[in-house]
Amino acid sequence: MAQLSDDAFAFGGDLMRIEEALAQVAARVPPIEEIERAAITRADGRVLARALRAPIALPAFDNSAVDGYAVAFATLAETGPTALPVVGRIAAGHGADHTAESGAAVRIFTGAPMPAGCDTVFMQEDVTLLDDGRVSLPPGLKRGANTRPRGEDIEEGAEALPAGRRLDPRDVALLAALGVAEVEVRRRPRVAVFSTGDEILEPGVALLPAHLYDSNRFSLMAMLTRAGCEVTDLGILSDDVAETAARLDDAARGHDLVVTSGGVSTGEEDHVKAALARKGALHFWRLAIKPGRPVVMGSLGGAAFVGLPGNPVAVFVTFAHVLRPIVAALSGAAVTPLPRQTAIAGFAYRKKAGRREYVRVSLKIEGGRVVAEKYPIDGAGVLTSLTRTDGLVELAEETTEVAPGTDVPFLDYRLLF
Repeated sequence: MAQLSDDAFAFGGDLMRIEEALAQVAARVPPIEEIERAAITRADGRVLARALRAPIALPAFDNSAVDGYAVAFATLAETGPTALPVVGRIAAGHGADHTAESGAAVRIFTGAPMPAGCDTVFMQEDVTLLDDGRVSLPPGLKRGANTRPRGEDIEEGAEALPAGRRLDPRDVALLAALGVAEVEVRRRPRVAVFSTGDEILEPGVALLPAHLYDSNRFSLMAMLTRAGCEVTDLGILSDDVAETAARLDDAARGHDLVVTSGGVSTGEEDHVKAALARKGALHFWRLAIKPGRPVVMGSLGGAAFVGLPGNPVAVFVTFAHVLRPIVAALSGAAVTPLPRQTAIAGFAYRKKAGRREYVRVSLKIEGGRVVAEKYPIDGAGVLTSLTRTDGLVELAEETTEVAPGTDVPFLDYRLLF
């Protein structure tokens, strides 16, 4: 399990900017030390523990990029076509036991090794077959055309993939092409997830008066799983500080990260922060972000702890800004910025300075431009504001007003986890 520093730093009433919170994550969350070997069939989404160097050159030999005729460039006429006899045929997967040093062409197919003395390939559709069996080659081709030299893709011994890279299907293809069957990866982060609140019920049971079904725990588990974690569902914590403290402490013993939603604000029934103070250390509380201001980060023994707000939209937004970087840090992956695109505001909006605000929007194309239209309901508990929109417009701390037609940063939901 990752060992976190448990010294709390001084914090006051000011809201913490996202960049400062990310700096705290980088400083306090070391990568998981355990390393595993994973077959490339199971490597997608895993984080490479050590840089991988190419065990072979890619391609491993000079070969043809097309079906055609291999020749020695030096035998070609400087002007006009060149007629050469065809002295052999090489298919992919077969050895190149022919030579063209005497001024001849070799019939060759895509992927076949280049014969000795040949350095250029004419595409078959560009040549003319003569009645006497020779081929007529047109002028104008450059030396080395239509060939793939050894090591063109990557040289033997060069770094193929860096440590900390979260592998994706492109990387798996490169690993396979290099003949690598297994790679060393970090163990997946083990994450325990709770929801909090006496008013929360499990989906599937009868809904009682003054209660609501738990949605946060399920969205968190889905997002954490997509982020490459092994997730443990620990159910719902009641509004009792002693029970909350005990269950958090127990969860920390077998996990790298403990995550809760709800109970982190300043209400009399918000017990998560107090429970953390009993069993661990508080590192930050309250981000300068809307929705999602009450966010707790701390440590419980050797585990990281994150307490997210109770509103579903706030959970979604704070996952992207807090939990995603923490999972990356635990995984030994680079903490990359959220990918931002540019859209044109199709709405007017006012906000207070000092907080970064995220507005749910749908995209449409108008006159060839991407226009962001604001969802009509702002509430942080409105789940359909996520299912009926495409992403978030990000408004910086210093922004106080958005006018229609303004360029605004846009974050696509599909790229947030």
